[in-house]
Amino acid sequence: MEKFDAIRPYRDEEIKEVLERLLKDRDFLGSVANFYYPRLTSVLPSPIRWLAERKLRSQLKDVYTVRAMQDVIAEYMDKMIHDTTTKLTHSGMHNLEEGRNYLFISNHRDITMDPAFVNYMLYHAGYETLQIAIGDNLLKEPFVTDLMRLNKSFIVQRSLKGRELLQSLKLLSEYIHHCIHSGQNVWIAQREGRAKDGVDKTDPALLKMLAMSRRELSLGQSLSELHLVPVAISYEYDACDILKAEELYAIEQDGSFTKNERTDIHSIVTGMIGFKGHVHVAFGSELEIDSDEPEVIAELIDKQILKNYRLSDANYIAAEMLQNDGIMVDKALAAVIQEKSISESNRQIFSNRISEIQYKLMRHLLFGYANPLVNKLKSGYEL
Repeated sequence: MEKFDAIRPYRDEEIKEVLERLLKDRDFLGSVANFYYPRLTSVLPSPIRWLAERKLRSQLKDVYTVRAMQDVIAEYMDKMIHDTTTKLTHSGMHNLEEGRNYLFISNHRDITMDPAFVNYMLYHAGYETLQIAIGDNLLKEPFVTDLMRLNKSFIVQRSLKGRELLQSLKLLSEYIHHCIHSGQNVWIAQREGRAKDGVDKTDPALLKMLAMSRRELSLGQSLSELHLVPVAISYEYDACDILKAEELYAIEQDGSFTKNERTDIHSIVTGMIGFKGHVHVAFGSELEIDSDEPEVIAELIDKQILKNYRLSDANYIAAEMLQNDGIMVDKALAAVIQEKSISESNRQIFSNRISEIQYKLMRHLLFGYANPLVNKLKSGYEL
């Protein structure tokens, strides 16, 4: 067994066996059937699963490599983008140097769509696609594990404890350095768990983990080897906004939020099929690190992500509603909102989106949209 076998993505020679396993997985076929034929699947689940299997076998019959698998996944992304977004744009790719490999570290708003959108942009621009870090807490279904590892995902073993956890983190650090030095790009979220409140902050502990396998170097030197590029992903509408508000409300009332075995899967599916509006992916510039303090380096990442975050009318509308309710009182913010020209169509879309949400969740949902505007304004960045 090779050193990284427990966490690495699948290789070309493993693809066919894994695909055959997936094509016999009832849960996987049900998910695909629901993706293509959502209405029919609820009425005729067995026949539609059979149709999904036939469709998949046709699509996958010539897939023998990771690259060919990525081509198939790109087709699914095309459909998802067509169905759930109004626009997909990017900026900052001129910052990327041809022939150089990067660790892209992004804000974390959606479990699977964050790396998927970054990957999609790189794929269509002709860059090497990503190796994607994903926590084992999200891999409770065997078919999800197979799907992720087929799509160049490697596993972050968060469920371990004590000495085993430390060993796994060192192995993870070693694997990420190995990827960069062997010609692979890597994506990792700036923190464990999504930002539920719209506040994007890098966890300094993540930066310490990235350097664990290179202890002979200073923190700054080790991280510089990875060519860190911050990425800001902006969703006009968060497909999981209500789910996030429910979690924040539970924490506020009970001190904690208890997940069940379907919570993460529900968030993944909602993130994939839910409406997102305009999605923008902004690539920052490679970090110039002249500090060994993880908090200082984290702040460098946060500054680029906040500066490059693309605001939409939804952010202004949410802040305006909080101001009108007296929950958020700020003269500078009020002036910015008053000067902003918000289209009536966007007001109506936002109103329709929140029309059925429970009142007790409203404040948390609105802060999730308002906070990026508030934080950009406080930091003095162009809105």
